[in-house]
Order: sequence, then C-alpha cells, then structure tokens
Amino acid sequence: MRLDKFDLNLLIVLDVLLEKRNVTRASEHLHIGQSATSAALGRLREYFDDSLLVPVGRTMELTPLAKSLVVPVRDTLMRARATISLRPVFEPENIVRNFTVAASDYMIDILIAQSSRELAKSAPSMRLDMIIPPKDVFDAFERGEIDLLFLPKQYSDRFQHPQTEVLTDIQTCMVCEHSELNELSMEQYLDMGHVAIRLGDEHSITHEEWFLPRYGKQRRIECTVDHFSSVPLLVIGTNRIVTLHRLIAEEMAQRFPVKLLPAPFEMEPVTEIMIWPRYLNDDPAHMWLRNTVLAQAKKMLNKPVDTSNETVGTNK
Repeated sequence: MRLDKFDLNLLIVLDVLLEKRNVTRASEHLHIGQSATSAALGRLREYFDDSLLVPVGRTMELTPLAKSLVVPVRDTLMRARATISLRPVFEPENIVRNFTVAASDYMIDILIAQSSRELAKSAPSMRLDMIIPPKDVFDAFERGEIDLLFLPKQYSDRFQHPQTEVLTDIQTCMVCEHSELNELSMEQYLDMGHVAIRLGDEHSITHEEWFLPRYGKQRRIECTVDHFSSVPLLVIGTNRIVTLHRLIAEEMAQRFPVKLLPAPFEMEPVTEIMIWPRYLNDDPAHMWLRNTVLAQAKKMLNKPVDTSNETVGTNK
C-alpha cells in the first residue's frame, strides 16, 4: 500500500533498521533475506534523500534525520496495530487479548493479582503476562513490549505517555512475632540487623536509606533482596528487622509469624503510578483493564486499616 508515493510496508523495515542499526540483524529480525533488507534501505534512502545509517568504524550510526524518525515511526506502527485490533462492539466476555503488565511483586501482590481475579469473571479470555520491570524498562516500553506499567512516582516523569496515580502507601517495620520489642526507638532500629530491599539496578539504594546520614550511623545490613516476597522468611526466627510498604506488610502478617511496628522516623509515602502507551489510550479492552485496576485500588484503599498485627510504638 502506498500513501503519498510512500510504500507503507517500508515503515516496518525502517523501524527495525532504526533499532538494530545493522542490516544483517534487521534481516534476521524480519525473517527476510539480507538482499531484500538492503534493497529496502536503498529505497528508504532515496525517499528521504538521506543516508539514514552511516558506517562509523565497525558499527553503523543513525544520521540526525534518522534519529528524529525513531519515535514517530515506532508510534505510527503501534497506533496502526492498536487500530486493527479494535472490534466494532466491545464485549468483555468475548474479548481475546494478551496484555503485558510490568510491575514489582509488591504491586502484583496487593493489587494486580486481585484485579486479575476480577478480570477472570468479566473477561475470562483476557490474558495478563505479568513481568518485573526490566532494567531497560524505558526502552522496552517505547518499543511497545509493555502494555501497562507500574512505577513509583519518582521514576514516572521520563515517560511522556498517559499516566495516573493508583495508590499511596506508607512505611512500617516488620520483625519476628517472637521478638520482645513492642515499641521501637531510633537507636534500637539502627542497632538491629536489617533486611534491605534494593529495587532497580545494582546502583539503586533502598527506599529508607536517604535519611540515615542525618543520624551519623549506617544500618547493619545482614541480607539484601531485590523483591518483597521473601522478606518474611528472612525475618522469621531472627532478631532482624525490615522496613517495607505497609499494604504488603499487612498481607504478609496474615500469612507469616511476624508482627509490625511503627517506624521510629518519618518517611515520604510511596506513590505508585500506572502508565500506558498513548496509542492504547482509546483501546476499549485496554480501558477495561485500566478501569478494573483502578476500581480495585479504590476498593482496597477504602478498607479500614488493619492494626491487629501491629504493636503501637513511640517515635523517639
């Protein structure tokens, strides 16, 4: 198909060439011969009157024009895919779609798992592929590999896509239920062995570490994990302590022999943001998915706070 004398099939080749920056790798990705890819690149160069890819040493680099085409070409293709997937009438019970949802195990545990149960009732053929956000989450999102993304607010500004706040959570401390502690001072907190939750790449810090320099003393970290799910297992039967988000801590306190203590310091609450690609903004199935998640979040946040597993302490 041609539009303004441009073969629209070349957009697919151009998109892959801009990403791979290599004719051979682009051919392998497209499952076509290298000569066909080279011919397509020649036609693209002729149309744009630009080299697009130029050799620099042993690699190929994008020209300034090619760099300016990366986002609009990818956006055009994703919008086209979203458009052809639409159906005249949206009926949740008949929709057959797969959506990739990237979220921490914290969000999966407290919100997305319950949302998936609601979806199973209303849209049983909608499949959710739940993954932990990859290290290159921004690039993966821009490549269209993620349909719904959940991130803390401080990381969301980079994404120029529709987004909304889902929930806000505070911090609490967790210890073994046999701990003799019934209140927690700052001195006790700093003297205990800690389980640290490090999210993101190897250079990220735990969510409570920012304030410690004020006290002139670092925590004694005994265990470090990159997820929430194993935290109770590292606390049970020890004198360790962990600081984590209250909503998931309450869930864990229902299943494990642990108890919760108010943190002996004030921390900024964590706000989770839901982000979705702009080309899916008006997609009925995706809107149904988003609204289901938001309705579940509202229901969850309106529940009374469970204090049965928390011992009232003092902030000293």
